[in-house]
Parts: sequence; structure tokens; C-alpha cells
Amino acid sequence: MMKLASKWTVLTLMMMLITTAGATAQGYTPVAAAENQETVYINQMDIRNGQMYLSADPIEWYEGAAANKAFLEHEGNTGLDGAPDGYYIVNNTVQNDVYQIAPDASVEVQIYDHTGNIEDTDVQWNESIPLAQFEKDFAKKDVLDLSQFPYHITLRDGKVVKIVQQFIP
Repeated sequence: MMKLASKWTVLTLMMMLITTAGATAQGYTPVAAAENQETVYINQMDIRNGQMYLSADPIEWYEGAAANKAFLEHEGNTGLDGAPDGYYIVNNTVQNDVYQIAPDASVEVQIYDHTGNIEDTDVQWNESIPLAQFEKDFAKKDVLDLSQFPYHITLRDGKVVKIVQQFIP
């Protein structure tokens, strides 16, 4: 329950950021589905024996008409005719799948803390950041908690080769 509450906190924070920073979803395009791609919440990142790993909880991410359909299937008795805000997440089971991250994995973020000041946080579509920086910033929780966002991870030979932060419309 605490994890769900904190997800609502980050969503509220994101809406404040978007309003405060003047950013909009203008220019947003959904992450294209790809082979060997999973959508997850990343629970933890750590280094073991010189290798970086992430622990993740797989989710189902829906947008647009698919979000409305999934929302009505799961929340049909709310009186709403579709998913609020145009997206819907299904997370029926809490898992902790562990994946090794390839040393050359790419990372793309949509909203990111560059300065440590909440007012400087802004949307920049598919901004590439080094994996080591993502791992370092993932551990921070004070300004922007990166663990509260969904991510699309791409796997090759059982290793994560790409991490893309999902923008919350």
C-alpha cells in the first residue's frame, strides 16, 4: 500500500512540475513496442561482483483506447467512461525479477533532476544519460524519485541493453 501511495505522490509531483516548469505533453510520442521489451517498475539497482543489476516488477502499460479498455475491464464500476489522464497501469502481482545490465546499456529519460532544485526539473524527450549517472541518481530520493516511474527495458541475451523512462501523460 505504501508503494501505491508513493506512486500517487510522484504523479502529483509530476503534475506540479509540469505546471510549474511550463512543460506540456506536446511532442510526446509513446515508446514503440519492441521485441524483447518489458515494462517495469525498477525497485533497486546495485553492483555485485563488478556487474550492475536491477530488480524490477513487471507491469502492463496502456495508453489511449487500450488504456480505456483496460481501465473499464479492471475499474468498470467507477462511473468513469475511460482511463483518467489517458493511461492505465495493471500490476496484479508484485514481483522482484533480477536482470543484469549490460555495461554499455543506453538510458533515456523524459523528466530528470539536473541540478538538485525541483524548479529546474523539466521534460526533455528521450534525453540520453550515462548508465553510471542513472544508477547514482536512482539512489537519490530527495528531489525526484526515479523509482516511481515506469520503464521500458530491452533485453538481449538475458541482459538489459536499453532503459527508457516512461513519461506519464
